[in-house]
Amino acid sequence: MKKVTFSSKWGSVNVQKKPVSPSAETGKSAEELVREMKKSQKSPSGEDYREKSLAINGLVCARCGREFAESKRQLLTVHHKDGDHHNNPADGSNWENLCVYCHEDVHSRGVLAEYLGDNAHGKEVSLVYDDSQVAVGSGLLAEKLKKALQKNKPE
Repeated sequence: MKKVTFSSKWGSVNVQKKPVSPSAETGKSAEELVREMKKSQKSPSGEDYREKSLAINGLVCARCGREFAESKRQLLTVHHKDGDHHNNPADGSNWENLCVYCHEDVHSRGVLAEYLGDNAHGKEVSLVYDDSQVAVGSGLLAEKLKKALQKNKPE
C-alpha cells in the first residue's frame, strides 16, 4: 500500500491508496491494452477510403505533383471531388490525393471567389476553384482568409 498525505491551512488529510496496474486486473501488459484500444478504434474494413485512395493513386499530390515518402504519408489527404464524403466508390473515381497545403488551398479558393463576386475580372474567376457542394470555408486558413477579407473590404 502507498500512503499519500495532503495538507492545507486547515489541517491534513491522510489517504491510503493501493497502486493500480492494468496487468493486475486483466493480466495484460500496458502495450497490449493500447494495441487493443487502437485496433477497436479503426473503422471496419471497406470504410477506410484513405488507405484505398493512397493505394490506387500513390503517394503523389494530384495538384502540385509532389511525391511523398512512406514516412511522410500523413501529409496526404483525400479530397472528394464532388464534395460528398459519403460517396466512396470502390474504383476511387471520387477521390484525389492532395497534400495538406493544396487541400487547404482548394477550400480557401471558394472563400475568395465568394468575396470577389462580380467585382473580379474574367481571367481571375476562371482560376478560382468552384466546389459549390462543399460548405465554403471548411479549413483553418479559409477562416483566417474570411476574417482578413472582411477587415479590408471596401464599403
